[in-house]
Amino acid sequence: MDGGAGGGAAGAAAVLAAGGGGRGAWGHRWPWRWPSPRVPAGAQQSATVATPVSGASPDLLPRFLLEPEDVYIVKNKPVSLACRATPATQIYFKCNGEWVHQGDHVTQHSTDRSTGLPVMEVRIEITRQQVEKIFGLEEYWCQCVAWSSSGTTKSQKAFVRIAYLRKNFEQEPTAREVSIEQGIVLPCRPPEGIPPAEVEWLRNEELVDPALDANVYVTPEHSLVLRQARLADTANYTCVAKNIVARRRSASAAITVYVNGGWSTWTQWSGCSTSCGRGWQKRSRTCTNPTPLNGGAFCEGQNVQKSACTTLCPVDGAWSEWSKWSVCGTECTHWRSRECSEPAPRNGGQECHGAELETRNCTSELCSPAAQGAEDVALYVGLIAVAVCLVLLLLVGVLVYCRKKGGLDADVADSSILTAGFQPVSIKPSKADNPSLLTIQPDLSTATMTYQGSLCPRQDGPAKLQLPNGHLLSPLGAGRHTLHHSSPAAEGADFVARLSTQSYFRSLPRGNTNMAYGTFNFLGGRLMIPNTGISLLIPPDAIPRGKIYEVYLTLHKHEEVRLPLAGCQTLLSPIVSCGPPGVLLTRPAILAMGHCVEASAENWSLRLKKQSCEGTWEDVLQLGAEPCTELYYCQLEAQACYIFTEQLGRFALVGESLSMAASKRLKLVLFAPAACPSLEYNIRVYCLSDTQDALKEVIQLEKQMGGQLIGAPRVLHFKDSYHNLRLSIHDMPSSLWKSKLLASYQEIPFYHIWSGLQPYLHCTFTLERLSPSTCELACKIWIWQVEGDGQSFTINFNIAKDTRFSDWLVPDSEVGSPALVGPSAFKIPFLIRQKIISSLDTPCARGADWRTLAQKLNLDSHLSFYASKPSPTAMILNLWEARHFPNGNLSQLAAAVAEVGKQDGALFAVSEAEC
Repeated sequence: MDGGAGGGAAGAAAVLAAGGGGRGAWGHRWPWRWPSPRVPAGAQQSATVATPVSGASPDLLPRFLLEPEDVYIVKNKPVSLACRATPATQIYFKCNGEWVHQGDHVTQHSTDRSTGLPVMEVRIEITRQQVEKIFGLEEYWCQCVAWSSSGTTKSQKAFVRIAYLRKNFEQEPTAREVSIEQGIVLPCRPPEGIPPAEVEWLRNEELVDPALDANVYVTPEHSLVLRQARLADTANYTCVAKNIVARRRSASAAITVYVNGGWSTWTQWSGCSTSCGRGWQKRSRTCTNPTPLNGGAFCEGQNVQKSACTTLCPVDGAWSEWSKWSVCGTECTHWRSRECSEPAPRNGGQECHGAELETRNCTSELCSPAAQGAEDVALYVGLIAVAVCLVLLLLVGVLVYCRKKGGLDADVADSSILTAGFQPVSIKPSKADNPSLLTIQPDLSTATMTYQGSLCPRQDGPAKLQLPNGHLLSPLGAGRHTLHHSSPAAEGADFVARLSTQSYFRSLPRGNTNMAYGTFNFLGGRLMIPNTGISLLIPPDAIPRGKIYEVYLTLHKHEEVRLPLAGCQTLLSPIVSCGPPGVLLTRPAILAMGHCVEASAENWSLRLKKQSCEGTWEDVLQLGAEPCTELYYCQLEAQACYIFTEQLGRFALVGESLSMAASKRLKLVLFAPAACPSLEYNIRVYCLSDTQDALKEVIQLEKQMGGQLIGAPRVLHFKDSYHNLRLSIHDMPSSLWKSKLLASYQEIPFYHIWSGLQPYLHCTFTLERLSPSTCELACKIWIWQVEGDGQSFTINFNIAKDTRFSDWLVPDSEVGSPALVGPSAFKIPFLIRQKIISSLDTPCARGADWRTLAQKLNLDSHLSFYASKPSPTAMILNLWEARHFPNGNLSQLAAAVAEVGKQDGALFAVSEAEC
C-alpha cells in the first residue's frame, strides 16, 4: 500500500476479482491476504484512519460520508453493511482482517453536486454462517477501505453479532399472600440474550407504569417492588423480557393481598339483669375493624363478654320508739323525739314519713308569770349589750381603713416601688481594650475548594512526632505537581463514556453508587468505595514511568455476577472488580475488602477466586498454604482481607467448611416504618453477611421504603450444622399490642443463608396496635440457630419519634473522597519511605532487616512472598498503608522501625501532619 494509492487499489481489485484474498463467494478463506496499510499503533481504535501518499494533497483523501455500524443478525436473515466515500476510486470491505471477495460487493457510483467529486457507495451482506464460523474465537467485525489518488482511508469497525434470547428465565416471580400495607418484592431475572433483554411487568395483562403509580417501582435488577400492598394490588403479575429477537413471558405469579380481621371497640356494659340481688351484665364487639378479606384471618377471641353483677336491694327507713317526755319548762311546754333508724334508709330506700319532734303544753311549779317576766328582762339586757358591741367594732374598722388608705397614698409618689420588678437587667459595656467581648469574628475556615491530587495527606488528629531538620522535611520538590479544579460529575461522565467503548464494560454495574475511578501515574494512589470497606491501593512505581492509567473499582451485586458454588462452599466476601484487565503493573496493587468468616485452619479451606477472560472462575490462591505463585497473596485478618495482585480483575473469597464447627458471621439488623398511619406495624429483621457493603445496601433499600433502624445491629455466629435460623417475638404488652404471627416462630432455611448468594434475607413480624393512641412499643425478639448460638433484641422505643439509632444511617454526603492521587493517598512521606526501604531491604546477619520489621508489625505469616519481590520492605509498607489508612499511627510504625536496630532508626520518627 505504500507504493501509491492508485496502484494499490488496482492491485487489490485484481486480487479480489481473482479470489486472491479474504473470502470467496462461498465464504472460503483464501490462502493469500492483502497487506493492510501501515497505520500507527493505536489507530485501529479510532473511527477513521487515513494514510496519505507521499507528496499528494491531503484534501483529496477519501472521506467517508457513511460508515458501517454495528448490527445484529436476527434468526437466519443476513444483514447488510454499507459505506459511502468521496472522492473514492475503489472501496472494499475487510472482515476480521481478510478482504471480502469483489463479487460480494454491490457498488453504486454518483457525483457530489456541491463539489463535483465522485461518490462511491458499496454494500455487502453478512450471513449467519459467516459469523458462526469464527464464533468463540473473536467477535466478527468488518471495515471499509477507500482508495483515491491521494491515499487510503479506513472506516470504523462494525461488529456483527448473532442476536438471541433464551427461553428460560433465570429467576421467575412466585405467588405470594401478603397482608395489606406490607411491602412486596417480586424478583425477575430475564433470560440471557444479545442484546440484553428489556423487562416490563404486567398486572392482569396490563402494563405496570411506575410513572403513574408512586407505590410501585422497578429496581435496577428488574424486581418489581410494591411499597405498601393495597387491595387493588391483588392480581396476576407477569415478567416480560424482550429484545429484537423475541418476547418471553415468565409464569404468572398470583399476589393475594389479604386483610386480617380486627375487633371493633367494646360497647358499654349493659345494665344488670336484676334490680335486686345477683345478676348478669354483658358487652359486645364485632370483627369489622377491619372486616377480613381475601382469606384474611378472622378475629381471635370472643365477641361477647359477660360479667356477674350484684344490685343492692333498697331498704326503707322506719321510726324508732318515742323517747320519754321532757320536764315541763318555763315556757309551759315539754317535748319528745324519735329517730329514723329502725332501720335507717339505704340503697335508695324511702325516708321515714312524719314528725321527728313532738311538743305539747304542760303545767308545773316552773311554769309561772313572775318567772316569765324576769326572763323577759334578762333578754332585753342581753340584746342591748350585743348592740353596743357591734357599734364599737364598726368604729374600730373605720379607723383601721382610714390609716391604711393614708399610708398607701404617701408611697405612691415613688412609682419605682411598683415597677422595680419589671426593669430590664442592665448590661455593662465591654472594656475598650477588649473588643472581642462585643463582636464575634466570622469563621473563615469553612470556605472549601475541591482539588484533585493533593500534595499532602489529609490529617485527622493533632498528635505529632518531631521530624529532624534537613532534607526530609521536603519529600516532594516544588512545582512537580499541579493542583487543578475538577467537577466530579463531569469527570465521572467522561470516564464512563470512555469506559463504555471497551468490551469488558458490559459486565460492570451501572451507576456510580458502587464505583470509584481515577487517573494515576507512577506516583500511585488509592480508590475507595465509600461505606463498604473496599479499596484499591496502587503503590508508588506500580505504574511504569511515562504511563497514565485510568483505573476503576466496582462492587457487584449478587444478581449481576454468577458465581458457581459446589458442595459446602459459601461466599464470604463481596464480589469486587478492579481494572481495566490486562494493564501492566510492575508492583502488586493491594485490594482490600471485608469478609464474614471466623477463620481457623481446622474448620475452613479458604480460596481466592478470580474470573478469567472467558468468564470462568478459577482458584488462584489457597489461603493458609505457602503461596504457589508470585502473582497473588492474601493477608487475612479478623474483619478484612488484603489481596496482593499484579493482574487486575474480578475477585471473591470463597470458603469450604471442613467440620460442623465452621461458622460465618451474620449481621442482624432491625428496621420498622418511620411513620405508622394505620394500626398495623411491621418489624423487619435482616440476616446479612457481616460486611460493610451488605449493611450499606440494606440501609439504602430501607431508605427507599421509608424504614428506620430500631436497634443497634448484632453479630451472630452461624455454623455449618444444617440447622435453620429461627426468629420469634416475646414480652409484648397484650393490652396494647397483638402479634399476627400464626406460629410461635419463623424460620429461614439453612442453605439460603449458608450460600451467601441471596441478599436481603429477612423476616417480617406484623404487629397490631389495639388503640391508635398507642405509640410505645416494648418487646423482645429472639434470633437463634437451632442447636446453636442466639441473640436477642430488647426493643423499647416510641414509634412516632424515636431516632436513637439514626447514627447508623450514614448520609450520602458523608462519603469522603473516593479517589486519592499521589502523596495524598499515603500516610508515609515519600522520601521517608524510600529511606526505610533502602535501609531494610539489604539482608543483615544480625536480623536487623525487613524480616524483623515484618515480625514487629505482625506481618510475618508468609515471608517467602515478600522475599520473592525486588523490595520486600516496600511490600510490608504497602500493606501497612492498606491496613491503616486514613487513621494509621505513624508513631507506632516509627517505633517498630527504631526497634529493628538500625543506627539511623531515629530518622524515621516522622510527623503525621507534615509531608
